[in-house]
Amino acid sequence: MNTSQAIAAESVKIKATGQRKEPFSVVNLLSHILFIGITLAMIVPFVLVISISFTEETSIIEHGYQFIPLDFTAKAYRYIFEAPLVLIRAYGITIITTVIGTILSLLVTAMLGYVTSRRDFRYRTPASFFVFFTMLFNGGLVPSYILIKQYLHLDNTIWCLILPALVSPFYIMVMKGFLSKMPFEIIESAKIDGAREIRIFFTIVLPLSTPALATLGLFLSFGFWNSWFPALLYIDNEKLIPIQLLLVRMMQKLEFLTSNSDFISQFGVDTSKFPTLSARMAMAILAGGPMVCIFPFFQKYFVKGLTVGSLKG
Repeated sequence: MNTSQAIAAESVKIKATGQRKEPFSVVNLLSHILFIGITLAMIVPFVLVISISFTEETSIIEHGYQFIPLDFTAKAYRYIFEAPLVLIRAYGITIITTVIGTILSLLVTAMLGYVTSRRDFRYRTPASFFVFFTMLFNGGLVPSYILIKQYLHLDNTIWCLILPALVSPFYIMVMKGFLSKMPFEIIESAKIDGAREIRIFFTIVLPLSTPALATLGLFLSFGFWNSWFPALLYIDNEKLIPIQLLLVRMMQKLEFLTSNSDFISQFGVDTSKFPTLSARMAMAILAGGPMVCIFPFFQKYFVKGLTVGSLKG
């Protein structure tokens, strides 16, 4: 039996058994221990947050944080869900803002990234400089507030939560770097076939940019979901408050009551029973839980979007 036949026989044996024996290596053992430690470092705090959210406030003060609640209670969640309609409406505003903002932001980011990545675009360098310049300098909070409120009149509308964060110069540069590695011959062949620029962009460029769009979309959705400061500045209508701002107000109310316990106790209210610590953890779960559940569905695109540039480079 020659060498090629031996290799073929070994491959057939591996396919039949479904596994391949690898020699023991200290490096492999250390790498497994390292990744197990990193995984535990990410999972253990999340488990602790869930445990604290179901722990009695007096038990936390007396015994500290425990992975297994000594006094199990759902008082923190009952406090948050005292007004379920308000909470559901705030979730709805956040979901609408996240979905619309992510779609529009991806569209604008992809368009700007595509234009600045085209070698045949005459104003490619000035446009790239204009985008890069905004990463170094910005107008500041006061001009932005005057623009949104007095000139555009977007206050107390859902657009004041979307438009200020619609374009990110960093994401445009990332998209430009991804699209610049796309073969220009594809665009030229589409032009020869009679396709116009808008059709090339939507039927060729966007489908080929799925990994980058999924990666940027994940970051953008996190940004829109966790945003609460624009709502604090521009929203006075209680029906347009997102979930993040609602939870911030709840937390501020709890802190006010507990920090002024001597004054509040004159009215016969025992502030020591308020679930301040456990409510913080419950709010963290309610605020970040949906995005944690969504992340695994985008993980394959996220990893591919981070590595595709290095593979092509």
